[in-house]
This record gives sequence, C-alpha cells and structure tokens, in this order.
Amino acid sequence: MSEIGEGFLHAFRLIVGLDPELVEIALRSLFVTLTALLIASVIALPMAALLAVRRFPFRRVTIATLNALMGLPPVVVGLLVYILLSRGGPLGVLGLLFTPAGMIIAQVIIIVPLVASIAHQSLRDLWAEYHDLLISMNTTQGQRIATLLWDGRRALLTASLAGFGRGIGEVGAIMIVGGNIDHVTRVLTTAIALETGKGNLALALGLGFVLIALAISVNLAIHWLSRTERGGRW
Repeated sequence: MSEIGEGFLHAFRLIVGLDPELVEIALRSLFVTLTALLIASVIALPMAALLAVRRFPFRRVTIATLNALMGLPPVVVGLLVYILLSRGGPLGVLGLLFTPAGMIIAQVIIIVPLVASIAHQSLRDLWAEYHDLLISMNTTQGQRIATLLWDGRRALLTASLAGFGRGIGEVGAIMIVGGNIDHVTRVLTTAIALETGKGNLALALGLGFVLIALAISVNLAIHWLSRTERGGRW
C-alpha cells in the first residue's frame, strides 16, 4: 500500500476510534469559531438591519467599506490583533495574546464584515417590501429592525453560515494570534499545517476529514432549520 493509502487508512482509524488529540483539537476549533460567530452575529445583524432602514450621512460609504472589508486578508487582521494584544500594545495588559480569547477576537473582526454585507443585501430587499406598511403603522426604528431580523431570519442563517465557513477555515490570523500551542490554541487548520510539515500525513488527513465533516454538518443543519422553520422567508 502506498504512503498516501496508508495515511487515509490511519486517518480513518483515528476518526472511528475518536483519537483524543483529534477530538480535543476539533472541539477547540468549534468553540473558537462558534463563539466568534455568535459575537459577530450580535454585532453584524443589527448593523445590517440599521443600514437597511436608516438613512444617514456616509451610509453608502459605510456599506462600501463593509463590502471591501469582506476581502480583508486574514493575516493582516492577525497582525493588527497581535499588535493590539502584545505586551507593548494598548490591550497587552489583558494577557489575551496566544489564548483562545485572542483567536476569537481575530475571528470576530474577520467574520463581521462578511455577515453584515450578506445580511444587508437580504434585509435591503425585505425593507423595500415592508417599507410602506411599517411606515404607515408608525413603528419605531427599533421595531422596524426587529421585524426585519425576525422575518428575514432564514436569509440571516445563510449569512451566518457563510461566516462560519470563513471562520472555521481560517489559518493565517489564528496562527499569528494563537501561536498554535499544543493543548492551548491548536485548532484544526493550524494543526493540519503543522502535521503536514512534520510529515504526519495520517493525522493531517484525519484533521482534514473532520474539518470537512464539520463544514458539511453545519451546512446540513442550517438547511434543515431553514426547511422546518414555519412562516419565514427565503
């Protein structure tokens, strides 16, 4: 059997046998990304709704900036967060560098523009449909935002799914801010890079399969939620 074939076989055994190291890394990846996604969604979704219903100076500039930040290189985000959290940085006193919390901060910065931009596109169309009705009902701005977020929840799930995909597959910023420390900040993507460099093909493949499985599982879960949710909108 070739080296690659043996690697696949060993990777399969690691997954089926629930290898402790593999499980630890996978759970840490989920914790970091899901926490970052939750924080990013709390920031990005109301922001997207506000941009849809409110007209203010520099609104177009704000939207264009969000769209541009979707393509912000993650390594640049990692560098900026590193500077902020380093001992000489303004937040160095918090001691968050090379911790999961620091990695979460980096992922939040990466995810927010993506979720906000995708959500805004959906909520903008929904606002065009609801505008006359909500204005005629003399609703407050908060009520309009809440209505859009609730009735557009299916589309917002898609935006959050995109944010999860961006976060779970991130390696550059996480490597810089987290340091890939064993049993502390090592996650799936950084572990794959490390094990591949070490020539440990089996563990790298196992981690890769788990990463793919997580991405597919979240996609299926969101799809199921979208189909079973009643009274929502696509």
